[in-house]
Amino acid sequence: RRDVLVLTPWLAPIVWEGTFSRDILDAQYVQKNLVTGVVTFAVEKYWFFIEGFMRSANKYFLAGHQVNFYLFTDSPEKVSHLQMAPENHLFVIPVQNHSGWQDISTSRMDIISTYIHSQFQYEVDYLYSIDIDVQLLAHVGVEIIDALVATISSWQFTPHGEDKAYKTHPESQAAIPEGEWDFSYTASFYGGSVSEVYKLTRACFEGVMEDRGSGVGAQWRDESHLNEYLQHHKPTRLLSPEYYWDAEL
Repeated sequence: RRDVLVLTPWLAPIVWEGTFSRDILDAQYVQKNLVTGVVTFAVEKYWFFIEGFMRSANKYFLAGHQVNFYLFTDSPEKVSHLQMAPENHLFVIPVQNHSGWQDISTSRMDIISTYIHSQFQYEVDYLYSIDIDVQLLAHVGVEIIDALVATISSWQFTPHGEDKAYKTHPESQAAIPEGEWDFSYTASFYGGSVSEVYKLTRACFEGVMEDRGSGVGAQWRDESHLNEYLQHHKPTRLLSPEYYWDAEL
């Protein structure tokens, strides 16, 4: 494709529809006998999205390959029996009920890194975090697999996208000096190898806690910290906004 940017300045591929052969990538992935994990959170009113997310992800996310879905929720009793594909497994993990979505959005990095250390590193090779209110509408395949994967925010393609992603308190650990950013990334879909996701989530949570101790905060919470981390630890693969398009747009 010549109508879009397909390579970053540091030579990482940007994946758009029409820039890869899924059949070739599937064949390579199968030979490696890999397992991929998906982490998602359904806290408070967000339990409403569980069935829609799981049905679409079970159908479209790495279809035909083994996937472990890790659903963190404060309402495990509301998870209905879902018929999973034979190669997929759903694990429901109870999580504490926080006082609001802001709290879970700032603590989920800690939860992910803690479970990587204690459990996930022994069960999966790659791990992706996807928001529970996402609906997958088409196949998301092994073209997303790489060491450190970020998704370009759809807001970057709006006139004020830079303002949404980067304006935060200058003393916040997530602050990025003006003019030094490459891309705006969404925290709604990111991932990579277990070891890289561990380093990312641990660093983001530590940044959140430093902000809290200093009495400052990033405007977009964990998303701001994710962007700051990826500014200094370049993703090895970027996914185009096709992979997570904000319905508000």
